[in-house]
Amino acid sequence: MQRTWAIIERELRRFRRSPMLIFMSLMLPIVQLVVLGYAFGGAVKHLNLGVVDQDRGISSVKVHELAGAVAANAKTFETVRYADLGEAVGDLREGRLNGVLSIPTDFSRRTLAKDDPHLALIEDNTDNFVAATLAATLGSMVSALPRQEKSVQRVAAAPLLDVVEVYPYVPYIQYLLPGSIVMSIFMMVMIGGGIIFMDDKARGLHEGYLVTPITKFELILGFNLSGAIKAVLSGSVLMTLGSVIAGVPDAFEPLRLVRLFLVIVVTAIALVSMMFLLMVRMSDPLLPRALFGVLNTLLYFPSGAVYPQQAFPGWMRVLAKVDPFTYAVHALKSLLLKNTGLGAISFDLVYLSAFALITLGAATMLFKRTL
Repeated sequence: MQRTWAIIERELRRFRRSPMLIFMSLMLPIVQLVVLGYAFGGAVKHLNLGVVDQDRGISSVKVHELAGAVAANAKTFETVRYADLGEAVGDLREGRLNGVLSIPTDFSRRTLAKDDPHLALIEDNTDNFVAATLAATLGSMVSALPRQEKSVQRVAAAPLLDVVEVYPYVPYIQYLLPGSIVMSIFMMVMIGGGIIFMDDKARGLHEGYLVTPITKFELILGFNLSGAIKAVLSGSVLMTLGSVIAGVPDAFEPLRLVRLFLVIVVTAIALVSMMFLLMVRMSDPLLPRALFGVLNTLLYFPSGAVYPQQAFPGWMRVLAKVDPFTYAVHALKSLLLKNTGLGAISFDLVYLSAFALITLGAATMLFKRTL
């Protein structure tokens, strides 16, 4: 028993000498509770709804008033007025809008004449949560329109809302595919790049690097590129197999594959650079294992991979703004679910590239060529 206690004491002393590991062990369940608790099932808000008013009559004014009331109170959407329907639908396809409400030229006349008045909701149905929220909210809003016409002598017939989906039906497995690709890249990043250097340090192999004339930047770049190559291979395989399993239409169109490969490469470089920056000053080989659990929660779920970010509380949307997963998932969703061009994902590529350069530069500055 005395010898057994000696082993226990050694491990407890070792654990005590790593306060960061203790902090991770205690805080991880709390972090997971908070993030996962707010990442699912919240009310979707702050959507962008384009409104094209081709009528400009009495009834269309009532539509604007009701839409303004929803924006001010429930905050389900914020309206953006457009003069041209084609421009609004173009912004919808590029991801700047979540839906477009079209008020036809004869809406007021048909409403007053009880002649089957219709409104049209053109929606981005690649996100079923957002599409359902918009359709339900606008459906309730349109059903309230007749009650707004009580002061008119001729009581209006109830207007109807026609829902127009821009894209074919998107099953949930396709919706999850972009996030799964990013996660596969991240899983390979976690076992490549910075973690390889941590393993070399634990074995004492890093001393061999320190006696060579290789510079800090060259050493870090070598580790990062090797990790990025493995991550690109992992992401490409999952993209190919996942597209077949999920039934993505025209999955192997050459230009789409080129754009997807570009996103995967930039994402892999950004994530592996981030991981090396996090590990550049670590010395405890147990710490990365605790860190991985925290990063999975903090990066994956706020990215919008499984539930729309519009349902998150304000502090979590701020976290999503700086999360590289957010931009990788958005770019892959645009390409896989909408088959858009580079214009729709240009900001995502710029952010990920800048993120990679900043983290790579910071890791180079913090790296120590010493034991």
